[in-house]
Amino acid sequence: MKPTYGRVSRYGLIAFASSLDQIGPFTKDVRDCAIVLNAIAKHDPRDTTSADADTPDYTTFLDGNVKGLKIAVPKEYFTQGIDDAVSAAVRKSIDVLVSLGAVAEEVSLPHTEYGIPVYYLIAPAEASSNLARFDGVEYGFRAETDNLIDMYKQTRSQGFGEEVKRRIMLGTYALSSGYYDAYYLKALKVRTLIKEDFDKVFAKYDVIVTPTTPSTAFIAGAVEDPLTMYLNDICTIPANLAGLPAVSIPCGFAAGLPVGLQLIGKAFDEGTILRVAHTYEQNSGIPKQRPALTTIGGGQDE
Repeated sequence: MKPTYGRVSRYGLIAFASSLDQIGPFTKDVRDCAIVLNAIAKHDPRDTTSADADTPDYTTFLDGNVKGLKIAVPKEYFTQGIDDAVSAAVRKSIDVLVSLGAVAEEVSLPHTEYGIPVYYLIAPAEASSNLARFDGVEYGFRAETDNLIDMYKQTRSQGFGEEVKRRIMLGTYALSSGYYDAYYLKALKVRTLIKEDFDKVFAKYDVIVTPTTPSTAFIAGAVEDPLTMYLNDICTIPANLAGLPAVSIPCGFAAGLPVGLQLIGKAFDEGTILRVAHTYEQNSGIPKQRPALTTIGGGQDE
C-alpha cells in the first residue's frame, strides 16, 4: 500500500523524487496492512511535507461491507497494452464486489496516457537534485582517491547503478537552461491535469479500480530495454502524480503468475480502499492461493 502523500513521514528516507515519494507497508494480508499503517501514519514535525491530519484506527474499516459503494472503472486502464488475461482477472474481481452490493460504472481519466512521460520527466529531475548530495563528502559511499575531483568522479561512478545514472542524466537535462520550460515546467502543468481528472471522478465515486500492472511478471533478465521497464509503471504512476492512496492485492492468475488488483482512493481516505480490499480478500479466496513457482505457465495450488 502507498498512503496519501504526506500521510507517512519521509524523515530518514533516502529521497528519490521529493514530490512523489510515498512510504507504505508490504504485508501478507489487508488486516496486517491496516495494523502497520496505524503505527506509521502520524504527523512528524521533522518532515515539512508531513500532513498534520487526524489518523483513524484503520482496522475499524475492515467490516466487510461494500453495499452502496460506488466504484469507478476507468476505460483507459483496459485498452491496448493490457494483457487480456490481466484484464479478465480484474473485471472478475469487480464482479465479486458488485455481487456484494457495490455499484461499478465505467469512467474516463483522459490524461492517463501522459502519466509515463510526465513521471519520467519529474522524477528524474527531482532525483538529479536529491542525489547530488552523494558526492563522497558527507553522505554514503566514498571512493578513496588522491584528489578531490577524482573522489567526486569515482564516488558517483562506483556508487550509483546504471539506472540511477540514467535518471540523473535525464533529470539534469530536463532542468538545464533552455529545456526547463519545454520539459519540466510543461510536465508539471500536465500533472495538474492528471490530478484534476481524479478530482472529477472522486466527486461522484468512492474508489477507482484498475490493474496494478499491464502484464504479469516477466522472466528475470528477459527485459533489458529501459523504456519497456518504464511502461510497466503505467497503471501505478498516476496515483503518485496525484498524491493519492492506493493498494494492490492479488486477484487471480494468468499463465500461473499472479495478477494485481489496484484500488485508488481519495486523498486521506485510506480507510475506504482498505475496506474494499479486505472485503474482496475475504470473499474471493484468491489472495489465499499461491502460484506454482516450480512450473512456468502452470496452474496454482492452495
